[in-house]
Amino acid sequence: MGLRINDVIPNLTVETDLGTISLHEWIGDSWAILFSHPKDFTPVCTTEFGAVARLAEEWEKRGCKVIGVSVDGVEDHRKWKGDIEKVAGSAAGFPIIADAGLVVSKAFDMLPAEAYLPDGRTPNDSATVRSVFIIGPDKQLKLSMTYPMTVGRNFAEVLRALDALQTTSRNGVATPADWTVGQDVIIPASLSDADAEAKFGSFEKVLPYLRKTSLKG
Repeated sequence: MGLRINDVIPNLTVETDLGTISLHEWIGDSWAILFSHPKDFTPVCTTEFGAVARLAEEWEKRGCKVIGVSVDGVEDHRKWKGDIEKVAGSAAGFPIIADAGLVVSKAFDMLPAEAYLPDGRTPNDSATVRSVFIIGPDKQLKLSMTYPMTVGRNFAEVLRALDALQTTSRNGVATPADWTVGQDVIIPASLSDADAEAKFGSFEKVLPYLRKTSLKG
């Protein structure tokens, strides 16, 4: 059975370049992002880890921890961080899980149960380990995205999605397409017009089932 939205993520104990981590304990009361890569010292992945490193202040502002996963060992991760920091122009202070045994990759349904790493493997042997998982403080999976080998992830979109998840969770609303912080949100269809007005004040009724309002404060 694969990992689905609102499932509690596996509480794995993993080895990282920064020491041993129990995932649930590490998340604590924070939001978390787990982003995975099929191999160290690969070009697209290096630029992505660099992008995550440059966004350290943005993750912190949102109360979100980040952790990488790569299907290589701890010593490779430590060496690779030198390249990542050169590309990023800043420190990569987040941990990277050493998933050479594919435990995390299989538990998060990125690889099938029978997958293994052959001798002389290439990134293609673990190609689908190219995902982003956003996890709430309740340890539930809130959002996942999977990319092909050739397409670098847009971490501005990951930030936008995190903002949307935090906003909808905090305020009991939904967000429209392309929403960013400060724009109008959508009132849930489960609320009557009277209840919507009592909760949110004035709102715009675009369609009987599409009502928009601004969040105060």
